[in-house]
Order: sequence, then structure tokens, then C-alpha cells
Amino acid sequence: MNVTETFVSLQGEGKHQGKPCFFLRLSGCNLRCAWCDTTYAFEKGTERSIEDIIKEISESKVRYVCITGGEPLLQKNELLPLLTILSAAEIAVDIETNGTIGFTDVQPSASVCMDVKCPSSGEMSDLSLLNDLTENDSVKFVIGDEADYIYMVHVLASYKNLRAEIFVTPVYGTDTKWLVETIIKEHLPVRFQIQLHKLEGIQ
Repeated sequence: MNVTETFVSLQGEGKHQGKPCFFLRLSGCNLRCAWCDTTYAFEKGTERSIEDIIKEISESKVRYVCITGGEPLLQKNELLPLLTILSAAEIAVDIETNGTIGFTDVQPSASVCMDVKCPSSGEMSDLSLLNDLTENDSVKFVIGDEADYIYMVHVLASYKNLRAEIFVTPVYGTDTKWLVETIIKEHLPVRFQIQLHKLEGIQ
């Protein structure tokens, strides 16, 4: 498995925000989002065995793992055996994905967070994958400007039967006040979050 980094910190976003978490960041990505904050994960990382990764997770004594990237599902063939082992050990797992690769085969063992790419990212997710999200999963919209917001509203209107919890996060450094006020005014069924890991002292 090609790994960029592993570390223990607090989960910065999503339904487990603030929870101690073992992060497994896999290398490689099939997108190039304009505001990506993990471009260092684009390049080839270090080859590591599943056994080595399991050992490190076990030694951390953290019972919650977030598998991220890059795009972790690019290494799905290697990921599936790891998920089977973690599931058997009753370790909770979240997988963060950009919504371009199918994920139904990982859902029995992990919760999926699909990051829907909005216009300011310069990229696009496969919106049909929203139909595969369950109540155990989540979907995230990173909003950089009004065009992104309008796009999100359109997507939510098109997928009214979406079962996953919906999170909205502003691009770091953009107008948070406007986004909060608009969400409240328009009664959107979403949960607003600021990325905890952007705060000083949290990795």
C-alpha cells in the first residue's frame, strides 16, 4: 500500500469532529482541486504492508481510523483486506473520497464521506454516487463562493432522497459569516462546520 503519512490527531471535520483519530493518508489522486491543502499526497509515498499498518494502528490504541488521501479508493484492491481486518477488530473506519470512484464494496466495513466537488474546485464528482450513500455515510460540500453555494442547492434539490448527513464547510479564508447567514435564511437541511484542523495547535 502506498502511504503518504500516518499520524494521530483530532478528527477535523465530519460527524466525528473532535474525536481522537488515527489518520492513514494514502498517496495519489485523480483530481487537482484548486484549493487542495494536501497536494503533497499527489506524489508517490512509501510502500507499506497491511501488517505493518495494522501494527501501528494497534500500538496507537486509537479505536477510530480515518483513511484519506489523495484519493484512497485508487488503492481499493489493497484497501479491502485492511478494512476486513479493522472491521473484525471492531475499529471504526471513515473513508474520505472525492466521489469519482464507486464505493459500495467498502461500505460494509467503513463509513464513507463523499466530498462533492463544487465549481471553485475546478473539478467534478460523479453525482450518481450520491444514490449509494446510506445513513451511515456523510456528504460534504466545500464552499468557496456564491456559485458553489448555488451549485450545492441545485444538487440537494436533485437528490431529495439523500440519506447521508450533509456537511457544509467554507474554503479556508473565505466569508464564513455570509455562508452561515444564508444557510439559516434558506433553511437548508445541512450541518455547518469549520475545519478544526485549520486551528493553531491541531494538525
